Amino acid sequence: MTSLRWGILATGGIAHAFTSDLKTAGLTVTAVGSRRLDSAQEFAEKYGIPRAHGSYEELVADPEVDIVYVATPHSHHLAGAALALEHGKHVLIEKPLTLDADQAVVIRDLAADHDLLAMEAMWTRYLPHTVRLREILADGVIGEVRVLSADHTQNITDDPTHRLNDLSLGGGALLDLGIYPVSFAWDILGEPSEVRASGRLGETGADTDVAIAMVHAGGGVSSLLTSSRAAGANAAQIVGTAGRIEIDGVFYAPTSFRVFDRDGTVVEEFRSEIDGRGMQFQALHAEELISQGRIDGDILPIDESVAIMGTLDEIRRQIGVVYPRS
Repeated sequence: MTSLRWGILATGGIAHAFTSDLKTAGLTVTAVGSRRLDSAQEFAEKYGIPRAHGSYEELVADPEVDIVYVATPHSHHLAGAALALEHGKHVLIEKPLTLDADQAVVIRDLAADHDLLAMEAMWTRYLPHTVRLREILADGVIGEVRVLSADHTQNITDDPTHRLNDLSLGGGALLDLGIYPVSFAWDILGEPSEVRASGRLGETGADTDVAIAMVHAGGGVSSLLTSSRAAGANAAQIVGTAGRIEIDGVFYAPTSFRVFDRDGTVVEEFRSEIDGRGMQFQALHAEELISQGRIDGDILPIDESVAIMGTLDEIRRQIGVVYPRS
């Protein structure tokens, strides 16, 4: 058990997945809050959480909570995170951090003003296979990285009333799914200096299919695909001057990969063997930062999360997606 006490803000599907992994890792969950008390009580009973609140305000005011996981739809991330920060709670905010870069700046600055951690829950960055990937690249095993490709494509729903297709909730393939390959490209190749995007919009104006090409500051290029209407391999590849790395699907979840040298010989193979889904690693990292008295990390600094939102803003601009509040 750890000394930090987690509160779960909202009780949707992602909150269930995250809380399950927290419990698997032996972390402490003391409270859950929902807009409906019965929903919070049902959630608390399922996971053995001692305190259930019928509002987000009650959750963030709970003195038995140190850090809040914000699990609302994208459109409500800013409100939930700001509420928690203003009540002195650290926050781990479900990805993407917000709807746009302007909102992300508000969270970043508010956390700094209150000397609190605000961290985007891009769990892929903290998974063992991703940690090993960064080590291999830092050691120069495949030389200079020149090309990266990745897709996150799923056949989810064409229901216009579904959250994924609701612009008022930040719907669209890009923010729900495309955030993964975009953040992965940032992680491996750094900030893009050029962004080009094409996409298809659905009946509601939300994006359903997006192709993205980026040139990064270090000279590498990335090719990314996302779709909510067609399922693909969800794999990734990193190509360097001395070899390549092939990452199996699903690349953004615990998976396996192979490292090839220039001649195509496998020089390393990695297979993930973990308990749970893998969302606990980001929570463990957040707890480690806080225990060290830090309010920002090196794996995904808050400034980078803000800048990634800027990249997503530019992609949306190019494909013509406009949220009602934008």
